[in-house]
Amino acid sequence: MAEDLQINSSADKAEQYRTLIPQIAALISGEEDLIANMANIAAALKEQFRWFWVGFYLVKDEELVLGPFQGPVACTRIKKGKGVCGAAWEKAETLVVPDVDEFPGHIACASASRSEIVVPVMKGIEVMAVLDVDSEYLSHFDDVDADYLKKIVALIYG
Repeated sequence: MAEDLQINSSADKAEQYRTLIPQIAALISGEEDLIANMANIAAALKEQFRWFWVGFYLVKDEELVLGPFQGPVACTRIKKGKGVCGAAWEKAETLVVPDVDEFPGHIACASASRSEIVVPVMKGIEVMAVLDVDSEYLSHFDDVDADYLKKIVALIYG
């Protein structure tokens, strides 16, 4: 596939995801390198939605370690159960946080981040990584984002 995305920012959010998912699937199809695929997924999401920060943290030895991302510099390591990413890892569930300042134990990697969604990347029943997305706007993420981002991360080990 050509490495150009067809960006449709005028459609509603669900339609943007429906247009983007097959493009991401084609982009990572046949590529076995996890880091390369995560890098392209992060870039595609950032390009489509213009989020403040989008990237992955990989589970390594009882910590989440920063992986491929798009946006400003980020926290490098996160303990299990700490912050939104660590909580999503520990619970193995997607967390949508409308206001990060109200999340107990939020880790402020960037002060401009106001809302966040974290989606576990599963391989079978094991969390292998998390997709972390931050917005500079309050209440930016919802169930539409959660549903479609789960579909996108499922492509990684699909």
